Amino acid sequence: MSDSQTNKAEQGMEKYFFRASADDFKKIPGSPIAYWVSSKILELFVKEKSLGEKTIARQGLATGDNNTFARLWYEVAAEKFYPKAQSCEETSTLPYKWFPYNKGGQFKKWFGNIVYVVNWENDGVLIRQFRDETGKLRSRPQNTECYFQKGLTWSDVTSGYLSSRYLPSGNIYDISGHSAFPSGEKERLCILAYMNTTFCKRLAKILNPTMHFQIGDYCNLPFPSKFISATIEDNANKCVNLGRIDWDSYETSWNFTSLALIQVDSGHWPVTSKENTENTLTTSHWPATRLISDAYTNLRRHWQEMTYEMQRLEEENNRIFIAAYGLQDELTPEVPLKEITLTCNPYYRYGSEACEEGSEKWKDLEARLLQDTMQELISYAVGCMFGRYSLDKPGLVLANQGETLEDYLAKVEMPLEALQFEPDGNNVIPMLEGEWFADDITERFKQFLKVTFGAEHYEENLLFVEKSLNVKGRRSYSIRDYFLREFYNDHVRRYKKRPVYWLFSSPKGSFNALIYMHRYRPDTVSVVLNDYLREFRTKLTSYKTHLEAVSISAGASQGEKTKALKEIEKNTKIIGELVEYERDVLYPLATEQKEIDLDDGVKVNYPKFGAALRKIPGLEAKED
Repeated sequence: MSDSQTNKAEQGMEKYFFRASADDFKKIPGSPIAYWVSSKILELFVKEKSLGEKTIARQGLATGDNNTFARLWYEVAAEKFYPKAQSCEETSTLPYKWFPYNKGGQFKKWFGNIVYVVNWENDGVLIRQFRDETGKLRSRPQNTECYFQKGLTWSDVTSGYLSSRYLPSGNIYDISGHSAFPSGEKERLCILAYMNTTFCKRLAKILNPTMHFQIGDYCNLPFPSKFISATIEDNANKCVNLGRIDWDSYETSWNFTSLALIQVDSGHWPVTSKENTENTLTTSHWPATRLISDAYTNLRRHWQEMTYEMQRLEEENNRIFIAAYGLQDELTPEVPLKEITLTCNPYYRYGSEACEEGSEKWKDLEARLLQDTMQELISYAVGCMFGRYSLDKPGLVLANQGETLEDYLAKVEMPLEALQFEPDGNNVIPMLEGEWFADDITERFKQFLKVTFGAEHYEENLLFVEKSLNVKGRRSYSIRDYFLREFYNDHVRRYKKRPVYWLFSSPKGSFNALIYMHRYRPDTVSVVLNDYLREFRTKLTSYKTHLEAVSISAGASQGEKTKALKEIEKNTKIIGELVEYERDVLYPLATEQKEIDLDDGVKVNYPKFGAALRKIPGLEAKED
């Protein structure tokens, strides 16, 4: 190659190389080899103080054994859970066992991911004294002066995206839910907004190119002095409120009050503020008759407005920061829709890039969101069937161990005959192929639909629900098919393999009955056995006798006789299955009159019932 050709090749290759001084790396805490960092960003590290110099940031609690000390909040009794403690000292005098426990969680900005509780009864005495068999302390209750304080938090594992959230007071935080505690609300919100900018995402990758973002990385971030302003504070407050409304709209939040689909046209949803997480919903004001399709259209429109408003606010924050530090040549303010971390946003919820409205991909996302919303309607309806929720009172109603219908009536402060929707009296709801019981789950859902959306359009509403659930386009699909084949899997998934409704199920699933774990009593299995399994078998036997008469009747056609013979064969097998289930599983279990303790959680209590309950894959997995 000639000298001229060599020079041209070298000039052509220059665009693929960065020139950086080793001294520049030293300007960044930890001296990472970030050769692509511009002089303007390096200048920030030199001129601005770090967040570690301006705010307190600490690692939190390591229990030593989360299987022993941590639960998902909905596993335990509501009367033992307290989300408003202000200090460790206060917990020494409070009559509660479980307190919110921030463990980090998935990529989510502004608000949410608080679903765990920890046993901090009497200032965490059991955790503080938790030792192994050699006497060595296993727990590490560090920096306890920061427990229960307002702050901001982020997850250790970032999966490529740093996401920071507002941490309300009342929370203990663990070693994965890293937290920082700015001195005031304005500083707290502005730093939160800063951490959720595209610029901070860039810095996070510079300071730690791995999937982790730890306390030390936070402390090394330059403190954005120009970013503390009333405008940023207001934007961040709006983002937190949008995130809080979204989070509390789903029943896996302990501040859930009522279903958005039911409330959206009532004028009572949503109501919240940065200091008040208690919605003042009144659930008896929806129109007497309406279409679910219209309610969903209005709700979907509201969700889109929330999503686009959040996107606008985040992009405005990015623009303010980019302009303040002259980074227009390096950063763009745009935030992809899949990074707008609202559950009501299908692009985030299903991990999808934005797509053109009307495209096949868009139709698929919309169908999935509609399906999930109908599943949430059904889940809420089942909660009302068991008295966990009520159409007459917002929020949790029955959520303590062994509560009864009498407790329900006392809490809603209404007589039985005045209720809009009556919960099940004996805490057992059959889920069968056929209308064998008056309190069958399918029939009870149909009743719920008539109460909440009116009887006039009941048939149309039921068809809409069924079509929305049937995304695979199966023939002759009904709401009963959903309950028999999909409901329990959806419930287990929604409640992170810690279901609050437990499914008694025979080996081949011919008999199914749900119970609510919080209302379980030692005689509950006997109720399942005597009032449902044996009664079902009696009804099947009677029906089989009828079929046998048809099969030999002179007045029956050959087609009717053939059909009857097939039904006889099917019923004979089912009856045999029920006999074995009773003899080998349910009767021995009923005689034991088993006790459960909600403090032990689903992982300990569910296996006590062995083969009587539907198996939950992964239930035995160790807690992180």
